[in-house]
Amino acid sequence: MVFGLFKGRGADQVATIEAQVAEMLSTTRGTFGMAIDAILRRVEPAAVGEELHRDDRSVNRVERAIRRELVVHAGVRGAGTEVPLLMVYVRIAKNIERIGDLAKDIWELAAAGVDLSASTHTDGVAADAALVASLFDDTARVFGERDEDAATTFLNQLDPLKDRFEQVTLDQLSAEGSVGEAVGTALLYRHLMRIVANLMNVMTAVVMPVDRLDYWDEDAADRE
Repeated sequence: MVFGLFKGRGADQVATIEAQVAEMLSTTRGTFGMAIDAILRRVEPAAVGEELHRDDRSVNRVERAIRRELVVHAGVRGAGTEVPLLMVYVRIAKNIERIGDLAKDIWELAAAGVDLSASTHTDGVAADAALVASLFDDTARVFGERDEDAATTFLNQLDPLKDRFEQVTLDQLSAEGSVGEAVGTALLYRHLMRIVANLMNVMTAVVMPVDRLDYWDEDAADRE
């Protein structure tokens, strides 16, 4: 819905920023994969740490570039009709940058010693991480195609997923086994829940008006 307001305006500029957004999604998908591999000890955390941090810095640079484009456009080219759309992209870029931070947080858990390779949650973590990884691709496609029907479907499907991840987090309060495993699992699922929420925020740009961006980031009971 947001994009329909600006159709045909600043096409070259929008195309450039859309390519940057796609790049950010692809890069954060990669950092997320490295972080999950580390916490499941498919690789040693130290073996991917340098690459993960390098990719995270590249995402930060792209996010800053999009912000600069807004400043240049408003300050040099004039506050035209494209400025509201650029502000939407700034918000989207911030959501993706936050996903990169959350992936880095997962890697930091692994680097600090959290090892879920032989826990009671190993299979569930692997399956849930694969599901979240697929959502990066779904988000990129829906966003790129401006597919409002698909965006609405995904947003409604992901609410229960967020709720399930939150429940796994809360379940660790009474979980049997080691405290370290319970804390590590709780933090991991908290990060997974926030990654899903930020991907949902990117999708809101396809279906929500400007004043309702990030609408699905709120708990369902708090949405008005």
